[in-house]
Amino acid sequence: MSAESHATTDHEEIRRWAEQRGGKPATVTSTRSDDDAGIIRIDFPGYSGGSSLEEITWEEWFEKFDEQGLAFLYQEKTADGEISNFNKLIRRDHAE
Repeated sequence: MSAESHATTDHEEIRRWAEQRGGKPATVTSTRSDDDAGIIRIDFPGYSGGSSLEEITWEEWFEKFDEQGLAFLYQEKTADGEISNFNKLIRRDHAE
């Protein structure tokens, strides 16, 4: 079985993928300021960054995502057919 990765900039596709896995939009706490979300991540239950990640709104997350010109690289299933949480934020010019 293949463990294909896909890249997208579609907000609904990213949100659907994350929420199906219990993922929530988050920022690296030490990089956040009042007017900037900082470094964004998807936080999953059981894989918490502890005190290093803070949940933010999808609106804040996507604002930073678009501002930084990012694309979402993700995997639906692992090579053995299990649901995958693999994801990575990459520059859009590397997603093509």
